[in-house]
Amino acid sequence: MAGAGTLCNGAPAESRGERDKGAVFMASEIPLNPEPQIDNDLKRALGPLHLIALGIGAIIGAGIFVLTGQAAATYAGPGVVFSFAIAGTGCLFAGLCYAEYAAMIPVAGSAYTYTYATLGRFLAWIIGWNLVLEYLAAGSTVAVGWSGYFTDFMAKQMNHPIAWQFSNAPFCVAGDPAPCPTAVMTSGLHSILATGAFFNLPAVVLVLLVTFVLIVGVNLSANFNNLMVAIKLTIVLLVIFVCFTQVVPANHVPFVPQNTGVFGQFGWTGIFRATGVIFFAYIGFDAVSVAAQEAKNPQRDVPLGILGSLAICTVLYMLMSWVLTGIAPYQSLNVAHPVSKAVEALASTQWLAPYVNVGAIVGLASVVLVLLLGQSRIFYAMSKDGMIPPLFGAIHPRFRTPWLGTLITGIFCAILAGVLPLHILGELVSIGTLAAFVIVCFGIMVLRVRRPNVKRPFRTPLVWLVAPLGIGMCLFMMAFLPIDTWIRLAVWTVIGLVIYGIYSRNHAKPPRFVLKDS
Repeated sequence: MAGAGTLCNGAPAESRGERDKGAVFMASEIPLNPEPQIDNDLKRALGPLHLIALGIGAIIGAGIFVLTGQAAATYAGPGVVFSFAIAGTGCLFAGLCYAEYAAMIPVAGSAYTYTYATLGRFLAWIIGWNLVLEYLAAGSTVAVGWSGYFTDFMAKQMNHPIAWQFSNAPFCVAGDPAPCPTAVMTSGLHSILATGAFFNLPAVVLVLLVTFVLIVGVNLSANFNNLMVAIKLTIVLLVIFVCFTQVVPANHVPFVPQNTGVFGQFGWTGIFRATGVIFFAYIGFDAVSVAAQEAKNPQRDVPLGILGSLAICTVLYMLMSWVLTGIAPYQSLNVAHPVSKAVEALASTQWLAPYVNVGAIVGLASVVLVLLLGQSRIFYAMSKDGMIPPLFGAIHPRFRTPWLGTLITGIFCAILAGVLPLHILGELVSIGTLAAFVIVCFGIMVLRVRRPNVKRPFRTPLVWLVAPLGIGMCLFMMAFLPIDTWIRLAVWTVIGLVIYGIYSRNHAKPPRFVLKDS
């Protein structure tokens, strides 16, 4: 039995016997206050401001600079403000559950590790596999959005346009911006068409550069992220304050455009579909929990980082979406750089366009950094548990970072960013994230019943109301996502189950982190 203040590597004979029988096992105890020097493969270098900045760094990015315009143009119109409010509320419920978990189990792995410690290895694998989809697709999505702003900046401010064949994906789906040909929706499924482009070079280069920064070290990465967060927040606030008084009332009429007769295209069904799509924009707080093992005081600071960054960013999202749809017709915002497109719509705000492009270039780069940080730490935790090969948890002898997992993550993310369109990537992120949140909220309720006396440095308030509401809202948003997104999730899940059956179930170890009653 491990004592308080220690991390348990290995397990009693009974647990190993259960593992050999293929049983789903529960954790029995966890240290009350893990010390920084224990299980110190990863360097504890992140303070509370670092964690809040990590959250803001991941949240404020594609949601404001990319998805706001596309969700307004294709689903909700100005009513996308309501979509952000609904998504933020659902995310708050899930975030409160995350905060309780993160305070109890302040180690790398986020929802994957929490599930392993409470619900067993099979569900842990499912959620870990979904998190892989979430972070890879999210990093790729943001990189594609970054490419749109970078290309626009090079063409308009630097007078050095990048050939469209090297700044767009070779494939597209209906509803994507140019150069996608007109596509016809068939049986609710997107038609995949060739654009004539080769690959998105700026997106690929960005991902590879960020991968290098992450390998060099988490402290450098955090300081780099802090600088980028400060720049993009300045730009976001500047746009909100300058454009707030420039809103054209006619652009907000009607605030909720009439439904076209197709489910999910405007009207309230469009608002709800937009909610599911833009939920992607809120995954930043998950990245905070992923970095828990690199926090100096995780029990105190991780909940603060989760809830603080979530609250700040929800307000900014709503204000920005109201401003953008007010200064430009929402129909014009279906581009990869909607914020700069919007400020160019009025003579009085055109001067903001260069600053917006710079802010987006810097800000979206910080999002990619945080997302790839999160993905590599998921791989690190899964490798420690025997779910995937040990090479994903290999620590660099000098930089003390999981460099092989980071490198592999970066390469796959670069490939996705280079060849897939924004539309497909964004929807994949949302459904993977929502599925993970459902399991987190469910796990909190299970743990309250099975282990009511476990030490909880942070307790989810009104848990029997908050957790079911979190589950309900996440399932509600998933239900409004397009059917082809569900098909892609099913295919991804089948691939994961095959890997689990062939490798993971035969190599999985008992949970490294166990719970101790107070």
